Amino acid sequence: MTQSSFRAAGYTWRLHCGPSIIEKSLKDAVDRAGAARAFVVCSASVNRRTDTVRRIEVALGDRYAGVFDGIEKDSTYASVRTATQAARDASADLLIAVGGGSVIVATRAVAIFLAEPGDPFDIMTQYPEGKPAYSPRLLAPKPPIINIPTTPTSAMNRAGTGLKNPSLDHRMEYFDPKTRPQAILLDHDALLTAPPDLMRSTATTVFAGSIGAMSQVELNPLVEGDRNQAFRLAYRAYSKLTDAPEDAPLRVDLCIAAFLQNRAEDDGFHRSRGGAFAGDYAVSTALHVRYPHVGQGESTSVVHASKIRLSEAVDVQSARQVATALGIWRDGMAGRTAALAVADALDALYARIGVPTRLRQLAIPRDDLEAIAKETVKNFNANAGVRSPTQQVEDARRLLEAAY
Repeated sequence: MTQSSFRAAGYTWRLHCGPSIIEKSLKDAVDRAGAARAFVVCSASVNRRTDTVRRIEVALGDRYAGVFDGIEKDSTYASVRTATQAARDASADLLIAVGGGSVIVATRAVAIFLAEPGDPFDIMTQYPEGKPAYSPRLLAPKPPIINIPTTPTSAMNRAGTGLKNPSLDHRMEYFDPKTRPQAILLDHDALLTAPPDLMRSTATTVFAGSIGAMSQVELNPLVEGDRNQAFRLAYRAYSKLTDAPEDAPLRVDLCIAAFLQNRAEDDGFHRSRGGAFAGDYAVSTALHVRYPHVGQGESTSVVHASKIRLSEAVDVQSARQVATALGIWRDGMAGRTAALAVADALDALYARIGVPTRLRQLAIPRDDLEAIAKETVKNFNANAGVRSPTQQVEDARRLLEAAY
């Protein structure tokens, strides 16, 4: 059934896509924001191994205010604080994020730290003992942001921020709609700078997210359209990625799929971190944050099928939708039968693409599973509301053992 009563929201953004889009559209986007000092935030590899930052500098001329290229994997608090000072020293009035999810998330944090007067530890999401977690409202105006993704990432048009901080037992989390980008540039050459293994990892995250979304029922027509097209683009491009790793249009399709997944939320979709087909966001996040050698895609693929197999009560309509999308539905299937067929299909596809399907393939000691499970509790996206730490840790431990 399609919902006939719903609420949708729109945000100010412009999407530019195609070859040489940096040269064609970036200056206009900066002009539209009324900025005079555009500052680039990226990783060392983007700045030193590609010509993307040089292209930005040429395109902007005297509007180019400099670059900080020290953003680390998983958006570390230390690198973000250094980037914030560099942007402040450059008198930046606009930020340009160039890179994958870590850089784009880090740039949102830079915007927050530049503008908010509060201590970063006071304005982050708080986890009071025995009470629901809450995110303080961040009211200060933020400098505008332009995102130039180099990989498909759901971070490109969202407002949440999570920073890795080894000194804490959880990420530093912030939410501020004012950090949504004013413009997104999908530049073919910039997308082609990402190595195939990185592209494969980020594409896995996008594809896995589309599987979880396809299981949702009773959506309004806007959400249904975004979700279905996101899945079609992601599945088609992901399936071809191994055979055509340097194909720019495939990379663009994966980026558009991630964009549409996010837009579905603006159109009224309530992203579910649970359910039989959604994987386990808290476990996957704990894995890639804890282990520097583990990418987000790999942390997703190693638990996805196992999570499905552990699900005992599976709604038949949800299972039908996912199995039909993958082309494996058979008339008369029970919900759990279809779910097990989906799990087998995902394992086969992930193996063909070249990402791991078992936790032991990541060279993670089995003795670490208990510690990993305990790190899943404080994750606002996965565990908003009153915590049940014992049940959360037990569920995580069970999944990790099954996935090992």
